Amino acid sequence: MRVSAARRRVIVITAVHGPSARFLAEAHHSLRAQVLPEGWEWHWVIQEDGESDDVAPHVPADDRVTFRQGRAGGPGVARTLALAHADGPYVKVLDADDQLPPGALARDLAALENDHTLGWATSRALDLLPDGTTVGFPEDPAHGPIERDTVLNHWKTHAFRPQVHPATLFVRRDLLIALGGWMALPASEDTGLLLALNAVSRGWFTSGVGLLYRKWEGQATGQAAHTDSAEHDARMAVAEARARALALSGWRFPVSSGGAVRRGG
Repeated sequence: MRVSAARRRVIVITAVHGPSARFLAEAHHSLRAQVLPEGWEWHWVIQEDGESDDVAPHVPADDRVTFRQGRAGGPGVARTLALAHADGPYVKVLDADDQLPPGALARDLAALENDHTLGWATSRALDLLPDGTTVGFPEDPAHGPIERDTVLNHWKTHAFRPQVHPATLFVRRDLLIALGGWMALPASEDTGLLLALNAVSRGWFTSGVGLLYRKWEGQATGQAAHTDSAEHDARMAVAEARARALALSGWRFPVSSGGAVRRGG
């Protein structure tokens, strides 16, 4: 699909399945509170991971919302399928059970609009606990640019935890497409994408809170399968191998005057 450079739209992509669909109303409320610069708009693409009758009743009635269903394959597959409807230059991730604080979209947009050497942006995330309280992450990086390879280096030396949260990702659509979207993994597909992005491009970290990351009993990262040691080791190995191969390839982001990803030294 060809994206018009004139369309000033941020595409918010959400993968959803039945258990998390009940949170869509709160995610929508947080989107409606976002204020973008004049001439810019957001459009929300909700992609169900599967084809059930459980999600549609929770999809907000809003002209700015597109709802699609598809064969189940996990959140990475659902998000990548949603890219078929991403008709804007930027993509923002928003998990179905999470919320965007006011100003989050505008800050991400400003970071990439102001510096075309940046391929992606992330921001501070707070865990949103069941009692409504929030907890921060003590190892956030400094506000500002994130140079190439720094995410992988931190991830390797900190028990496979990146210093920025992949659920806060805001990325140039062309770059996301060039990397093939999210990794074909049952989990950690967003971390794998983050490592790949940082292997080929600089990023940005905003110290202001950009995401409320809900902690609840049904989330995928809380299930036993997510921590199975054999699968975890395999996921980490392939995510690292992909990032290192990209780094060694010599392929680099920046953006040309026409807005396309190009090869660089």
